[in-house]
Amino acid sequence: MYRPIRFICTVLAIGLCAVAVPRRGPAQSAGAPGASHPHRLQQTRTELEGRLRQLEEMASLNRGGLSDSERAEAAYIRSRLDEGDFHAGDRILIAVEDPTPPAVTSSGPVVKSSEQQLSDTFTVGSSQELTLPVVGVVPLQGVLRTELESRLTGEIARYIRDPVVHVHPLVGLAVTGELTRPGYYSVPTNAVIPAVLMAAGGTTHEAKLQDLKIRRSGKTIWEGDELRGAIAAGNTVDDLGLRPGDVLVVPRANPGGGIHQSAYLVSVLLGIPVTIYTLTRIFK
Repeated sequence: MYRPIRFICTVLAIGLCAVAVPRRGPAQSAGAPGASHPHRLQQTRTELEGRLRQLEEMASLNRGGLSDSERAEAAYIRSRLDEGDFHAGDRILIAVEDPTPPAVTSSGPVVKSSEQQLSDTFTVGSSQELTLPVVGVVPLQGVLRTELESRLTGEIARYIRDPVVHVHPLVGLAVTGELTRPGYYSVPTNAVIPAVLMAAGGTTHEAKLQDLKIRRSGKTIWEGDELRGAIAAGNTVDDLGLRPGDVLVVPRANPGGGIHQSAYLVSVLLGIPVTIYTLTRIFK
């Protein structure tokens, strides 16, 4: 089965980082997993509409109205339902199963089938549209992540008979601080936090991962024992309710603070092969 080159390279990069940084020291302790997050990206339209109705009923029954967090949640849900989950610059990984072997011309180069042309990572345009080979422009206004695969399958089915389509929207996260390659990374929603850090080259010797934080719009949304417990439980990007634009911050350690970090590194790296296996199984 055909797999996009970029995706395989990402998986290999994570695997190589896991092997290449044995001296870098994450330092976190086990704990209880984080609670269910109200903004999970894999919620369906029915689930979002149900939660919105619940909030509206709470507002009508409570004389004081909703709390600030509940009002923000209601506004966020309305925005998702109206605008959809995809905006300019978002990345989407698509793989279309190809039942036929690659064709070779008389001059030698391989001729890509329609399925192979459609199997790649694509970027959402400025008008919330996805431009695909063979298919053309697909509007994504109002489309949720949970609706994307069926939407694209329907569009591709206009040109390919009975296509088998696998779609994985990626979440763009900023990874900053004590990392080898800090920057902005597009990761699958089923990626765990250690894999995201490894994709950024792993931490430096000065990293203090027990103080890892996740921030959104300048405010910390995950930190401390709650975050360490969620990481130890193997919670994914989606389990943590992370959204595009969220920031993982790896602070600098104080001098002499690396012993506990080195001890915890073993448990983190032991979890990385499981992550790699999960990512490589996406299209199976």
